[in-house]
Amino acid sequence: MPASAPVLSVVVPMLDEADVLPLFIERLRPVLDGLGEAYELVAVDDGSRDATPVLLQAARRTWPELRVLRLRANAGHQAAISAGLAAARGAWVVTLDADLQDPPEIIPDMLRAARAEEADVVYGVRTDRSSDSAFKRRSARAFYGLMRAMGAKDAPDNAGDYRLMSRATVDAVNALPEDHRVLRLVVPALGFPSTTVGYVREQRAAGASKYPLARMVRLSVDAVTGFSSAPLRLATWFGLGGFVLAVVLLGYALVAKIVGHTVAGWTSTVVIVAAFGAIQLLCLGVLGEYVGRIYATLQRRPTYYVAHDSLRDSSPAPADAEERPHRT
Repeated sequence: MPASAPVLSVVVPMLDEADVLPLFIERLRPVLDGLGEAYELVAVDDGSRDATPVLLQAARRTWPELRVLRLRANAGHQAAISAGLAAARGAWVVTLDADLQDPPEIIPDMLRAARAEEADVVYGVRTDRSSDSAFKRRSARAFYGLMRAMGAKDAPDNAGDYRLMSRATVDAVNALPEDHRVLRLVVPALGFPSTTVGYVREQRAAGASKYPLARMVRLSVDAVTGFSSAPLRLATWFGLGGFVLAVVLLGYALVAKIVGHTVAGWTSTVVIVAAFGAIQLLCLGVLGEYVGRIYATLQRRPTYYVAHDSLRDSSPAPADAEERPHRT
């Protein structure tokens, strides 16, 4: 790490955050300036199509610690965080969303906890999620329950992507070869010493959520298939269970035929076809997710493209040097 590297890097993925960005800067800058230590704010613009890039460039004129990392196209929330981690230079790195649901004011608490307890990771844990909808709270409990059942026992409940990591942790994450990684499971799986800092989750300060239901489902699928092979074994058990169920229902259909309570041949045909069809489709879907991940890995396509880094691209660069592909 260079001698001029900051003590703290704060990585913030941003996608169309023009409405909330002024409020975010107003709250975050006093916190970072008050640390009394060298820092950098790595704002990862994930292909925003609103005024976010303009506002970031305007803020850089009066905030020299602000560093803008612009991706060529939208790569997704987790990929944007990975891009920021790859670029961050600090001895400690915080990942934080710009919506102000996770208050930046606890960053000093995270840093103190890491140093006092000699922890490599400090998770921000939501002690009060009353600002979230009932559906989101229930789905979050179901998600973390499923992850624990699959072996992710080190992942703290109600901990999202608000965390502080040591340089050793960040280097370990950056060295991982896997694609479409879900950091809220990958970081605990490393097994580095960790602790937690609690906070009350707030309402989004402005703008709209960038995590609709479809993206939440996609994140959950990536988490499940990227973390464990248990669903493959589950597919096998589903197949065996479906076979047993089909045999039982076939016996029922035969008895019903003998006593004359059914149309000849109809029940047994429908039951067997429906049971085996459902099981086969489910198992094929699970297998397809894993095959898809293998296919994406074999393609070796970059997960994101860095179009501009204000730290390194202060002077015009050749056209062939503007895009730098990266894999996560």
